[in-house]
Amino acid sequence: MKPSIPKGTRDFSPSEMAKRNYIFLTISEVFRLYGYQQIETPAMENLSTLMGKYGEEGDKLLFKILNSGDCLAGFSDDELLEKNSARFAAKACEKGLRYDLTVPFARFVVQHRNELAFPFKRYQIQPVWRADRPQKGRYREFYQCDADVIGSDSLLNEVELVQIIDEVFRRLGIRVCIKINNRKILSGIAEIVGEADRIVDITVAIDKLDKIGIENVNAELIAAGVSEEAVTRLQPIIALKGSNREKLASLRQTLQSSETGLKGIEETEYILSFLDRLPLVADIETDITLARGLNYYTGAIFEVKALDVEIGSITGGGRYDNLTGVFGMDGISGVGISFGADRIFDVLNQLDLYPADSLKTTKLLFVNFGDREMNFIMPLIAKLRSSGVSAEIYPESSKMKKQFAYADTKQIPFVAIAGETEIAANSVTIKNMRTGEQQTVPADNLAAFVH
Repeated sequence: MKPSIPKGTRDFSPSEMAKRNYIFLTISEVFRLYGYQQIETPAMENLSTLMGKYGEEGDKLLFKILNSGDCLAGFSDDELLEKNSARFAAKACEKGLRYDLTVPFARFVVQHRNELAFPFKRYQIQPVWRADRPQKGRYREFYQCDADVIGSDSLLNEVELVQIIDEVFRRLGIRVCIKINNRKILSGIAEIVGEADRIVDITVAIDKLDKIGIENVNAELIAAGVSEEAVTRLQPIIALKGSNREKLASLRQTLQSSETGLKGIEETEYILSFLDRLPLVADIETDITLARGLNYYTGAIFEVKALDVEIGSITGGGRYDNLTGVFGMDGISGVGISFGADRIFDVLNQLDLYPADSLKTTKLLFVNFGDREMNFIMPLIAKLRSSGVSAEIYPESSKMKKQFAYADTKQIPFVAIAGETEIAANSVTIKNMRTGEQQTVPADNLAAFVH
């Protein structure tokens, strides 16, 4: 049987890894520039840590891990014959693969609270897993690159996170629109249309507006039990147009009887007032339909769309007021963003935006003629590597054609030839693989020549 990998996962070749590492390095450099420190958490967490943190839809997408040993040992025959998968999983699985990096981060903060200085600014670049249906731009295993500040209520953190988003995409060369909304505005809207207790149903539905269109959103709202009258009252709010300020001014009128809604408008205006003063490259758009279907957001929410490629959100995040409360540490507010590295990878590939030096391979390959020549080459290559030049020797003294073909396949720009003549003159013949030109270089000048 031909070997394969699970759907929704991918292998990455050396050239693809060079591209991915360019993304990770760019993002982590910007995180560090703003004072964020790196942590890591385990791939698997206790299911008690994960369940109930992402809403009903999120819980369904958790990969659960069967208990070690005989996972059926604790089941009666009646329980097995019942064939209730949810009940079976609850008893047979104590652990699961992490769904995101935010909930494990909250667990980390509570567990290590006495070792941390607050506000705590952390970043984390690791894979996450979702039992989702694989499709274009959506994978079951993918990397997230998160930055969070926890232990501070200040909206300056939100301003700073928008700056980080802007700087990362400026460095990557991707034109983006950063969309901003506030869960308090969404709560206010649910209040005003008379469905305050259906905030989750409303946000989950309107968050899909871009994907499924207004008619399907309305159908989904009615199917979820939202009244037709409420759906009708929602229409002009969802369809708001104009500049950021115009949208917020219009909303202020609509939500004037909702204290929560007005608080959300005030927070959004505060964030925008600082962003307006900054030299940002990205477009900033207040989008009232942006809901980010996760239940733990309580304030500002962000989502980033690439302008030149059709693909889903490539970054998202927001404010969560009491995520650590579920782990027994109340009153700690946090705000964070998550870069979708795999989608960014796809965008950069489609737009061919990788700088040439980000895909560096071996700079110089030494041809192998045999042991006598190796005695001359070995000290040279050690000196090259110590000066930062990536160099290698072909391991066998094969035919020259085979060694040059190897250099071509690996896209190595220079090949070094050191035969009897070169050794006698303490020099090396360098062939430029792109131009075909050859040049004799003194051995002492080799590093300077190929740098």
